[in-house]
Amino acid sequence: MRRICLTLPTDRACEATIAAVAEEAAHGARAFGAEVRLLILDSADAPARAVHRKAVEALTPEPGVSVHHMDEDAQRSLLREVISRSGVARPEKVLALLLPQGVSYGACTNRAFLIAEALGCSSTHRRDSDSRYQSADGAPVFPLHHELESLGLPASEAAGLVSKRRLDPAYAHRPVSLVGGSFVGEMSVDVEEIRRLDPAVYHEVIGLSIPSGQPEIWRRSLVESSFRGAGTTPYTADLTTLTLVAATQVDMCNIAFDREVYRRVPLPPALDTIGSDYFLIHLAQNARLPGVLHNRHIINYHTGERRSESGFLAYQLRLAKFLLSTPYLDAVYTRMRAAGDTLLDADGHVRAPAVADHVREATALDPAVNSERLDVLDRCYRSLGGRYTAAADLFATRRGSLIDRARADMDDFALLIDAWEPLTRTARRTGPTAASPAASL
Repeated sequence: MRRICLTLPTDRACEATIAAVAEEAAHGARAFGAEVRLLILDSADAPARAVHRKAVEALTPEPGVSVHHMDEDAQRSLLREVISRSGVARPEKVLALLLPQGVSYGACTNRAFLIAEALGCSSTHRRDSDSRYQSADGAPVFPLHHELESLGLPASEAAGLVSKRRLDPAYAHRPVSLVGGSFVGEMSVDVEEIRRLDPAVYHEVIGLSIPSGQPEIWRRSLVESSFRGAGTTPYTADLTTLTLVAATQVDMCNIAFDREVYRRVPLPPALDTIGSDYFLIHLAQNARLPGVLHNRHIINYHTGERRSESGFLAYQLRLAKFLLSTPYLDAVYTRMRAAGDTLLDADGHVRAPAVADHVREATALDPAVNSERLDVLDRCYRSLGGRYTAAADLFATRRGSLIDRARADMDDFALLIDAWEPLTRTARRTGPTAASPAASL
């Protein structure tokens, strides 16, 4: 029986999301005969974790579905065991990269990948706590349906299951390595207020996320479409495309990866950096690994915490760190794009050492680039006034550390890539008992 991991990382109370994702898990078990391991990685505070425990206890039993609700203590225990058994260098540093003190979008997903390996899963399917499903004819529209339908199949077989085919026949023998959709609703990055206050400032700030060298007409188009997902058009009928999926077309709340991708290369573990969890999508596209793009988009919404003053400053810092990581990551993506098929070995598997080399090469970037970027942010944010001045003050007080951290994050990423395959092999051997507690539905 095919075993998959449907994972929900969270650091906030989300009992309604737990119930909804459990329903999606049940659909996967019923419709595809899959054995679904629903993995809730709980980094919330104690009161929220208590709410989550009750939400798990209230779930209706469903054959083929088991729930693993793991707080950070349980996660740390498993990670320590895997790291110790793997024999990787600098074990405490590796643990800190996998379970840091603070928010890391890449690290939480890396933990999901490792635990999915321990659970013996063939794929990992990620959802987020600040999203919900669309519905059609009174029933939820589950992305898992398309993910289980195509993921892992040779592209030549998946071609008969999709609405459109936009894949070079030269890659038809390769397996579908990712399946994803996007989101509808509120922007994935909370910058709409900047747009309302000053469209010119918005274009300048968001323009920092666009790779250099783009013609101005394309830059403006990319800025306009950035962080907007699939817009606001609701789902009416399925539309699927076999293609090389671009990171701009999907969202990490609506994604599934075959284990052959994530067991070889992790995600960047950068702290407080939005967008750091999209690396594998770029890798799959640049290595010419087929994917399926679908339109079962998830509804994105912004939580109340993000609207608070403390939440606002924290989020603007994460945006700034993303904009400082962009030159480094773009340099890696450029190198991977040029490498193309050479990113794969003779068996069609990703060559992790080659990826690590590209990451290390990118660290040679002149840090003056990010000094100039912080100058742009400072000028733009101060022109907006109000709480954006407070954000500019925050960036100014941390200027040196922000610039240094952007480069150090790439060094950390390269270190984790070096350690990753020993970790995933060890997690696989460690087995599912290490990922307890579990409750069968």
